[in-house]
Amino acid sequence: MQLPLFAVAMAMIAHGLFGPQLAPRNLATLLTWVHYRGALVLVLLAAGNLFCMACPFMLPRTIARRFFKPVRRWPRWLRSKWLSLGLFVLILYAYELFDLWSSPWWTAWLIVAYFAAALTVDSVFKDASFCKFVCPIGQFNFVASTVSPLEVRVRDADACVTCETHDCIKGTRDPVDPLIVLQQGCELGLFLPKKVGNMDCTFCLDCVHACPHDNVVIATRVPASELWIDPRRSGVGLFSRRKDLAALAIVFAFGALVNAFGMVSPVYAVEEWLAHRLGTTHEAPVLGVLFLLLLVVEPVVLLALAAWLTRRGAGTREPLVTLTNRFAYGRHPAGFRDLAGPLHLSLRHQPVDLRAGNSGGSGRRGAAPRGAQLAPHRPAAGARPSLELGFLSLGLLGSLLVAHRIAARDYPVRTARAFVPWAGLFLLLTAAALWLLYQPMEMRGAMILGG
Repeated sequence: MQLPLFAVAMAMIAHGLFGPQLAPRNLATLLTWVHYRGALVLVLLAAGNLFCMACPFMLPRTIARRFFKPVRRWPRWLRSKWLSLGLFVLILYAYELFDLWSSPWWTAWLIVAYFAAALTVDSVFKDASFCKFVCPIGQFNFVASTVSPLEVRVRDADACVTCETHDCIKGTRDPVDPLIVLQQGCELGLFLPKKVGNMDCTFCLDCVHACPHDNVVIATRVPASELWIDPRRSGVGLFSRRKDLAALAIVFAFGALVNAFGMVSPVYAVEEWLAHRLGTTHEAPVLGVLFLLLLVVEPVVLLALAAWLTRRGAGTREPLVTLTNRFAYGRHPAGFRDLAGPLHLSLRHQPVDLRAGNSGGSGRRGAAPRGAQLAPHRPAAGARPSLELGFLSLGLLGSLLVAHRIAARDYPVRTARAFVPWAGLFLLLTAAALWLLYQPMEMRGAMILGG
């Protein structure tokens, strides 16, 4: 699976650097910012983290490790999700600031930089350090795959009790020369008998091939079921005590709304107002303030209020941070509705009439090509709005189910009082997503009929 995606990535780089610099006609921007994002949502929902399994960035690393072996371990103080979370926010910020969806050239260099970063990190540090601690796309996939119907797990737990080699995590070695690794075990440090759910699992299936008992399988499960249980997980620990994972879940949810807000027409008025208040004509500080408000201030205020109401309703004295850590994962299913925003761009991809002057780019901030016209749209009647509303409804129901299960688990006596504040928060965010859905929206990277 990595080979064909590697070929596609090479074609995207070549086309982005040397092909036409019209975003809707260039593979780099069209596949990256339109079709990949829509396909990612559907694949994660239907089958799990298959994109990490097929990751083309790992192919050069695998080839390089045939010639040299990294010996360093990833620094202990960086063994969390904070670095990858910062990089994820940075990509969201750069996407808006530099209008990456309209620049094939910069998109191609972003793909090159990703290849270079993956190869550099995993050439210096052993195990899958880039996947586990650095890769923003990987963290996105990890969080999203928690609501998928499939996971890698052991078939029979009793077989693992009697296993003495633990090849699923150690790998298998040549009996004559133990220094020769015949099959790599799980490089992300997930010991299969203690593994729960999909967090940090790249679906690489090394554990499947390493297990001498044929006891590791891809099995079905209830989607999102790992979000309302809190066992100690191999390689992850307790969800309720991982502030970095909770922050990742929060940014995952609010970041999707921020990305959608950046595509609708009211954002122009907000940016103009902020620029006037800041006394600047530069976009970077305006976007910085906007991101600070929408990704830091707004989540902190809303989550703190919900946690405070839960604490009063449940009659507990737990810190607000602890309560937020527990319930933050309830937003995952609804986050998929917000991710479905790019899906309608792929569905609405239409031929472009260049004679009318429309390029398919936004032209909002001088985006390339210069002079392109803004092409707002409203959802048309038919199957497309129904699909989007279906995502919205299923996401909301899933979030309410997860939040209620968490409330029932931790506050069995006062479940309703603990649940209602989070239900209200999720309804509020869903209303915001619904409002965004019916705003005039840029067709970023898509072709638009001239008129």
